[in-house]
Amino acid sequence: MNPSRIPRRRTTLAVAGAVALTTASLTLQNAAAAPTPHPAGLSAAAAGALAQKITGLGVDSAGAYYDAATKKLVVNVLDDTAATAVRAAGAEPVRVEHSTAELASARAQLAARAAVPGTAWATDPRTNKVVVTVDSTVRGERLATVEKTVAALGSKAVIKRTPGKIRPLIAGGDAIWGSGVRCSLGFNVTKGGQPYFLTAGHCGNASSTWSASQGGSRIGTNEKASFPGSDYALVKYTTGTDHPSAVDLYDGSRQDIARAGEATVGEQVQRSGSTTQVHGGEVTALDVTVNYQEGQVDGLIGTTVCAEPGDSGGALFDGDTALGLTSGGSGDCSSGGETFFQPVPAALRAVGAQLP
Repeated sequence: MNPSRIPRRRTTLAVAGAVALTTASLTLQNAAAAPTPHPAGLSAAAAGALAQKITGLGVDSAGAYYDAATKKLVVNVLDDTAATAVRAAGAEPVRVEHSTAELASARAQLAARAAVPGTAWATDPRTNKVVVTVDSTVRGERLATVEKTVAALGSKAVIKRTPGKIRPLIAGGDAIWGSGVRCSLGFNVTKGGQPYFLTAGHCGNASSTWSASQGGSRIGTNEKASFPGSDYALVKYTTGTDHPSAVDLYDGSRQDIARAGEATVGEQVQRSGSTTQVHGGEVTALDVTVNYQEGQVDGLIGTTVCAEPGDSGGALFDGDTALGLTSGGSGDCSSGGETFFQPVPAALRAVGAQLP
């Protein structure tokens, strides 16, 4: 692997044999932003900040999302008092039926009764429902259990079938090679003034050392890996490999990365990986719970971005902002699919690293 490209992207897990993803529970994000006099003209980042600001004001909302067409932050509310407060803060209120607490209770019931591998769930702020994704491996008695649980939740939940198999996708931006596996480098970071990089935790579980080419010399050694539960790994560079804070765009150029940030529902994002290179899509949910065959992973970002095995660990970004590390998903980049990402800010906090 070209050293100058190592720090740029990672995609999904390319570990031998992709694992089946299970349940993902998607929820809406609350971001932080200053009030604006009018709800129009916001960027995705500004909308995320405004959502966090509104949450900090104690407004009784039921989720929010960014409407890219109108450039507004749309906030779900249950009453006129909350609607007035949301307008005053600079967002667009929409009346909905279910509160955040009701939808959280629905997700808790799913976790207790229908945590079947090959399923995932998340709160969709656009429909004010918990969307339960079920892949093609869920059949027979297991499918009946999921359907019965969702039916009991009434209008608070809905099932969505997805073709293929939900699984971790070992791969990345620039390829990194371990002991019989290939993943993707996510983002170059520093810790204690020393160079490290982030990749997926399931990649870190599969190999303790990494090289820039298959059978090549070692460039890094794992310091910490977390999977399941979360999905990140911190790898310390062991050589003088160039480690710019950038992502490979696979067209001879790269995207410089200046900061880490929280994703916003409705935000347009890009992913870079060694298998499928660069693809874009939209953030559909936050705080997603995914049940892989290896175990449950919480707090992920849900997207419409495609990915394939070998993309695991790769970078999810929006301009110069690092958002996520490729964890897993279903589908592919020919027919389309959905992919889940470990949020970068949470990974940085967990390992005590900084970006850049």
